[in-house]
Amino acid sequence: MADDFEALQKQLAALDVEPFLLSTASTIASLAYAKLDAGDLPQAKKAIDALGALIPQLEGDFAGELQQALASLQVAYATASSG
Repeated sequence: MADDFEALQKQLAALDVEPFLLSTASTIASLAYAKLDAGDLPQAKKAIDALGALIPQLEGDFAGELQQALASLQVAYATASSG
């Protein structure tokens, strides 16, 4: 059992964090859009805020795309919460 744990630790240590952050950010963006579409504004805001916290940790082309998605989500949220 301890050998399995050590093997898992080594595998995790070898992984790059960036792909996981990108995947998580993309999933959160999709969730935020779904929550906005469903009219669940508190959950949408939570997802939008989480996405905003993750984006500064990202690098590369996808970071720019997710920043644009965040801006769109923020506008959609502001529109939905004012009406």
